[in-house]
Amino acid sequence: MTLETAQKILRSNFKPLGVAVLDARGARKALATEDGSSLKRAEIATGKAAAALAPALGFRKLGTMAAQCSHLVAAVTHAVGGLIPVAGGVLIRNGAGKLLGVVGISADSSDNDDAAVAGIEATGLKADPGA
Repeated sequence: MTLETAQKILRSNFKPLGVAVLDARGARKALATEDGSSLKRAEIATGKAAAALAPALGFRKLGTMAAQCSHLVAAVTHAVGGLIPVAGGVLIRNGAGKLLGVVGISADSSDNDDAAVAGIEATGLKADPGA
């Protein structure tokens, strides 16, 4: 994923929040917090992105998995550190389905963190929230 694509995702119409864009290997490509967002939003967004990227599952699938096997998700989160396995991590795929990266978003309610989908789709890429 290019830096230009990551920055285009950041420029989408979000509420005051933190947005982290990581590439497929987990390297931070773009990170932003808006004026009016609360403290530590960038770190929370990065943790949500990392949690979705680690198993390559969007937050919806990750949430189902956490509900069914909470001890496993808790163990992995503890062992790896820095993962926040809740809504707000959306995988980025190209038209062929190849994983390009992930967007983590934090500030709105977890259910409304789907705003990441709009940011990804604005670039012409496919958002994968883990339907």
